[in-house]
Amino acid sequence: MNPQVETYLNQVEQWQDELQQLRSIILDCGLTEEYKWRAPVYTLNGKNIIIIGGFKEYCVLSFLKGVLLSDTENILVKAGENSQTVRVIRFTNLKDIVNNEAILKAYIFEAIEVEKAGLKVPLTASKNVVYCDELQHKINTDNNFKKAFEALTPGRKRAYNMHFSGAKQSNTRINRIEKYAQRILNGFGINDCVCGLSKRMPNCDGSHKQLKA
Repeated sequence: MNPQVETYLNQVEQWQDELQQLRSIILDCGLTEEYKWRAPVYTLNGKNIIIIGGFKEYCVLSFLKGVLLSDTENILVKAGENSQTVRVIRFTNLKDIVNNEAILKAYIFEAIEVEKAGLKVPLTASKNVVYCDELQHKINTDNNFKKAFEALTPGRKRAYNMHFSGAKQSNTRINRIEKYAQRILNGFGINDCVCGLSKRMPNCDGSHKQLKA
């Protein structure tokens, strides 16, 4: 059991009992518990398999290659509009998790076999941007951020995603997202002028440097 996950679960204000139960079920299946992207992540030989997390209206069990699961119970749904790979199971009470433990373990064991087999998700060409995992997680967990990001033009979305996903380390990607979160909430693109001095509006031409003492 990962101490960072223990701290996370002790501090969450919603769905604590439900997340603890999901955690117990996953650990019974033999996965390794880690803390990434500010959430509990469960891995097999260093490969990310499952994420659990709480939202305002529900908590989720997220399968990172969920699209490859057979979904015999028809309970998997897309994590987000642009998600080609991740599928989630949503819960609104502890009873549903307890009563469906056997089913959940069957899904988890199938996800483990998918990873052991080295199966890859065939991504299809799309006009939509496929976001890096950290950005998709931010969109899924912050409704204000989600609304602001979705209101951006396609070009602005692509520019942000390229900048965020260009970092090699997950923590760096997270830090980049947090750094630009307020700019996104204000409706600006990554290259937009925010000081109002640019002669190449809406693009920044470096005129903000005049504001420095």
